[in-house]
Amino acid sequence: MKIVKVMIADDHALIREGLRKILEMEEIIDVVGEAENGQQAVELAFKFNPDIILMDINMPGINGIDATRIIKSDRPEIGVIALTIHNQEEYLFELVKAGVAGYILKDISPDLLVQTILGVARGESFIQPSMTAKIFAEFNRLSALSPQNINPQGLTRREFDVLRLVAQGDSNRSIAKKLFISEKTVKNHLTNIFQKLGVGDRTQAAIHAVKSKMVEL
Repeated sequence: MKIVKVMIADDHALIREGLRKILEMEEIIDVVGEAENGQQAVELAFKFNPDIILMDINMPGINGIDATRIIKSDRPEIGVIALTIHNQEEYLFELVKAGVAGYILKDISPDLLVQTILGVARGESFIQPSMTAKIFAEFNRLSALSPQNINPQGLTRREFDVLRLVAQGDSNRSIAKKLFISEKTVKNHLTNIFQKLGVGDRTQAAIHAVKSKMVEL
């Protein structure tokens, strides 16, 4: 796997320093920049074009949610991981809508932090387990209020199978094993699914599927 370029955005210097020291221990990760507020996060994202941004939510000026929205609108290929002390659903919903690929709390272990970064760099998504049930329960509730056509995008049966497993949190490798296909084929299916659903990543695809009642968990 190629070197993963990571940028840290947090208004607390000690947090940034701690994260940088953890990540600098990994040969495969290169910390390319640090931002102390949302505006700086946007500017440095456009300057350094990192693979991954660790984004704090509450920062002065432009907050992490708005900064994520701005960055993803111009650089959708950048993976944004929300790193926060808030274990509250409303933050997660807004961040998912803004385009984050991961949501983790600041008490996460260093090993899991690194695993999450590398996973998102591979195109996977991660929501801390304590939050997963809450977000899908909320989107199931919303979908019950506004039912939609089950398959308006014309997904194939196999694409449905892949989407269902994505919504359950399976990795590409896990999906490949369960469907007896190669990881490359899984990636090809995901590319088609994203295009048909009009989304940019796995998290948005999963939420779209649940909200539209295309899959049930």
